[in-house]
Amino acid sequence: MMTKTLLITGATDGIGLLTAKTLAAEGHKVLLHGRSADKLAKAQQEVGGSTATYTADLSNMAEVHALAAAVAKDHAQIDVLINNAGVLKTPTPKTADGFDVRFMVNTFAPYVLSRALLPKLSSDGRIVNLSSAAQAPVDLAAMQGRKTLADMEAYAQSKLALTIWSRVMAKGLGDGPVVVAVNPGSLLASKMVKEGFGIAGNDLSIGANILREAALGASFADASGAYYDNDARGFAQPHHAALDPDHSAAVMQELDRIVAQLG
Repeated sequence: MMTKTLLITGATDGIGLLTAKTLAAEGHKVLLHGRSADKLAKAQQEVGGSTATYTADLSNMAEVHALAAAVAKDHAQIDVLINNAGVLKTPTPKTADGFDVRFMVNTFAPYVLSRALLPKLSSDGRIVNLSSAAQAPVDLAAMQGRKTLADMEAYAQSKLALTIWSRVMAKGLGDGPVVVAVNPGSLLASKMVKEGFGIAGNDLSIGANILREAALGASFADASGAYYDNDARGFAQPHHAALDPDHSAAVMQELDRIVAQLG
């Protein structure tokens, strides 16, 4: 088997950590991203194998750019980028420049990171974006930071926006890398589910196994632009709003404008 180099954001706990362990155990080089240097060091010990660590707060666009630059400097090629980091509940739902943290971490950061690392991704490489069964049409005013949403609303809208840009980027890339949006499974036993819903949740390996397949498995080799719903155990249609060309175009226009504005 060819060993691959994979970057996983939000790799210090939950599905990200378990996926990192799974891939490292198979002999791949796993680049772990986290927000806390202490948690990252602990995760690196737990994962074992061949790893490197990168610290960045994905709600801060300057740190997202710095993360991309650091990874690009250290590695001639990245085979897979798994945009796993996500936020549902947070004590500070607004960033310093007034944006909703959910949109920033769940939508903008992975978009900027993916675009920045595209030159490093092999044509048969993959970008795996963690979507969700929770998807809702995007309120552009909320995306712009001009309107406050409840936690779950912000989360569901940020995941729809992520699913939209996954489809649009896939179309634009044509020959590769593969860009795919994946709902890893609802209510898995992650910190996010415990905090958000107050329940222990389902076996995390349900999510880690599908992410491993999306990253390296043959069933995703021709899946660029697709949406995989692990609750249904197959490729499926995302929320109808993600398929609406007018809504997609409006979201992409705002996404590109905000990303340019943030610099």
